[in-house]
Amino acid sequence: MIGNKYLLSLFEYPDEDTSLNQLLEILRTKDMEFIESLFNPIDLELCNDTELTYLTKVSALIDYYLQIYSIEVPNWLRNEKLSFTHPYYHSKRISDFDKFKLQYTSPAPFRAKNVYFNLEGIKRV
Repeated sequence: MIGNKYLLSLFEYPDEDTSLNQLLEILRTKDMEFIESLFNPIDLELCNDTELTYLTKVSALIDYYLQIYSIEVPNWLRNEKLSFTHPYYHSKRISDFDKFKLQYTSPAPFRAKNVYFNLEGIKRV
C-alpha cells in the first residue's frame, strides 16, 4: 500500500492521465506540504505491482521537478525497485524515431527509471 496520503490519493484517480496532470500541477506550484510529505519514506515492500508501476512513473516526474527546484530528492524515490526493465513511453502516439530521441535527450531522472515523457507535454501553462 502506498503510505503517502497525497500519492495514494493520486493513485486512486480513475484515470491515470488526470492523475499525472494533477501531480504536475502540484509540482508546478511547489506545494510544500506535498514536497515535505515525500521525506517520509514509502515502504515499497508493502506496495503491489500496480502501485509500484504507478510510483515508478510519478517518481521520475517528482525527481525531475525537485532537481529543477534545487530541492533534495528523498532516497526512496531513487530506489532500484522504481525502475522499468523495458522503456515506458507515456505518449500513446510516438514513432520509433521519437522513442529513440527521447532515450537520448531525456534528463537523468527519466533515463534512470526507463520512463520517458515528452518534456513539452509535461510543461504547465
